[in-house]
Amino acid sequence: MRIPLLLFLGIALIAGMHGAYGQSDRTASRMRNLDSVQYGVASYYADKFEGRKTANGEVFRQSGMTAAHNGLPLGTWIRVTNLRNGRQVVVKVNDRLHHRNRRLVDLTKTAASRLGYLKSGLTKVRVEVLGRKNPTRKKDK
Repeated sequence: MRIPLLLFLGIALIAGMHGAYGQSDRTASRMRNLDSVQYGVASYYADKFEGRKTANGEVFRQSGMTAAHNGLPLGTWIRVTNLRNGRQVVVKVNDRLHHRNRRLVDLTKTAASRLGYLKSGLTKVRVEVLGRKNPTRKKDK
C-alpha cells in the first residue's frame, strides 16, 4: 500500500515541478528580462532570410533595424552596444533564433554594419531593454 502511494506522490511532485518550471517559468523569465541588461555574442542574418516571414509575421529585410532574440517578448525595443568599439544601435525584436543557437542576438546587416562587425561576423555586445514603445520615434507636439 505504501509503494503505490509513494509512487503516486512522486509522479504528482514531478508533474507539479514541470508546470512550475515549464511555460510559465519562461514567461516569468521574459518579464524579468524587460528591465535587464544582458551580455553575450551578436551575429547577423544570412542573406537567405531576406523576404521570409519573421516570428511576429513581418517580412524580414536586411535594410531594417530589427533583431532575433530568444529571451525577450516580440515587439521589445533594445539598445545593442558593441563592447569592442562602443557603437550602439536601437532595434526591435521581431524574430527568434534557432533554439540551439547560443548567441544572444542576431541583427540585420544594416545594424551589424552600424556596429562595425560585418567583417568579423560576430562581436561581444551589451543588450539593454528599452521597453515596448519605439524610443526613436519623435513625439507629437
